[in-house]
Amino acid sequence: MSYASALVRRLTVTALACSACLTVLVPGPPARAFSGGNHEKITRAALKWEPASLAAMADSRDGAIVADDQGTSFDLGILHCDNADYLAPRLAAGYPRTRDDATTELLACIRGSVARLRAAVRYADGLVDAGGKVIARESDLGTPCTWNGRSRRAKCDVLEQLGRGWHPIEDFYSHGNWSDRAGAGPLGVSNPPGLNRTGIAPFFDIRRYSSMSDADWTREAAGKVPEDLATGCYPDFDSTGVKPADCAGRIQHTGTLNKDTEVARRSANGNFRRAAELAARDIARQWKDFAAELVATYPENRRGEQMVCALTHDAPVSGCR
Repeated sequence: MSYASALVRRLTVTALACSACLTVLVPGPPARAFSGGNHEKITRAALKWEPASLAAMADSRDGAIVADDQGTSFDLGILHCDNADYLAPRLAAGYPRTRDDATTELLACIRGSVARLRAAVRYADGLVDAGGKVIARESDLGTPCTWNGRSRRAKCDVLEQLGRGWHPIEDFYSHGNWSDRAGAGPLGVSNPPGLNRTGIAPFFDIRRYSSMSDADWTREAAGKVPEDLATGCYPDFDSTGVKPADCAGRIQHTGTLNKDTEVARRSANGNFRRAAELAARDIARQWKDFAAELVATYPENRRGEQMVCALTHDAPVSGCR
């Protein structure tokens, strides 16, 4: 069996296991990534929406972008791109995770964003009637949205799917070494290498992947993962449903690789600034791609264009013509 085929088969099994793990979460410490305030800053920098609609998405306490930092979602590592840690043998002989292990966790994180985009496209159908007019009751933000999958308003449903799909993408740049420069001294578990990348990660091509079979896009995405890419280990549930007691002997999220705030150890060397800037650029890309997907999926009577307008405008019934 080829490497790619073996990895795809393993990822299929992992996806099934992870579906089961959602039902066994227990309260625990949060998988800290960018603070809520930083999630808000990043999301606001990425989106040019009207104030109330932007607040519904980006607010640091109640916005859809931080829904994955609430309740038991704290404890599911794939919602925060945790546990994709790896060190090559040249840096740490016998590291307890292989490159395949790390790639599996990263692809599980990406898979969640793909599923959320597909769901958001479906929910958007409820925003606009067959004639291309915005439906008032479905686009109203007069009362706050609740991010529990049961809002019964199409705008809230779409925002929730987008926020939950974008959150792990923002977290990836905080949790990982994609844009980092390593600290001074020898590279290893306590000072993992930095990739010092200046562009957004190519394996978050969520719109493209949403139109492909899971086997095809996971194979393609796996081929774009650099050898030394890592995100930090955090003692939350990984994609197999296992919750490690600790991260001994592994690259740790806390104190080693995270850039949650500007004062975190790894935030030095301009790492925090670069991570935040790339996260904002990626969310701008995700929104542009999602808007294009709506227009392509719902072309009749300009319905897709009206859906985009309904999501970004605070009074879409009068403002979207």
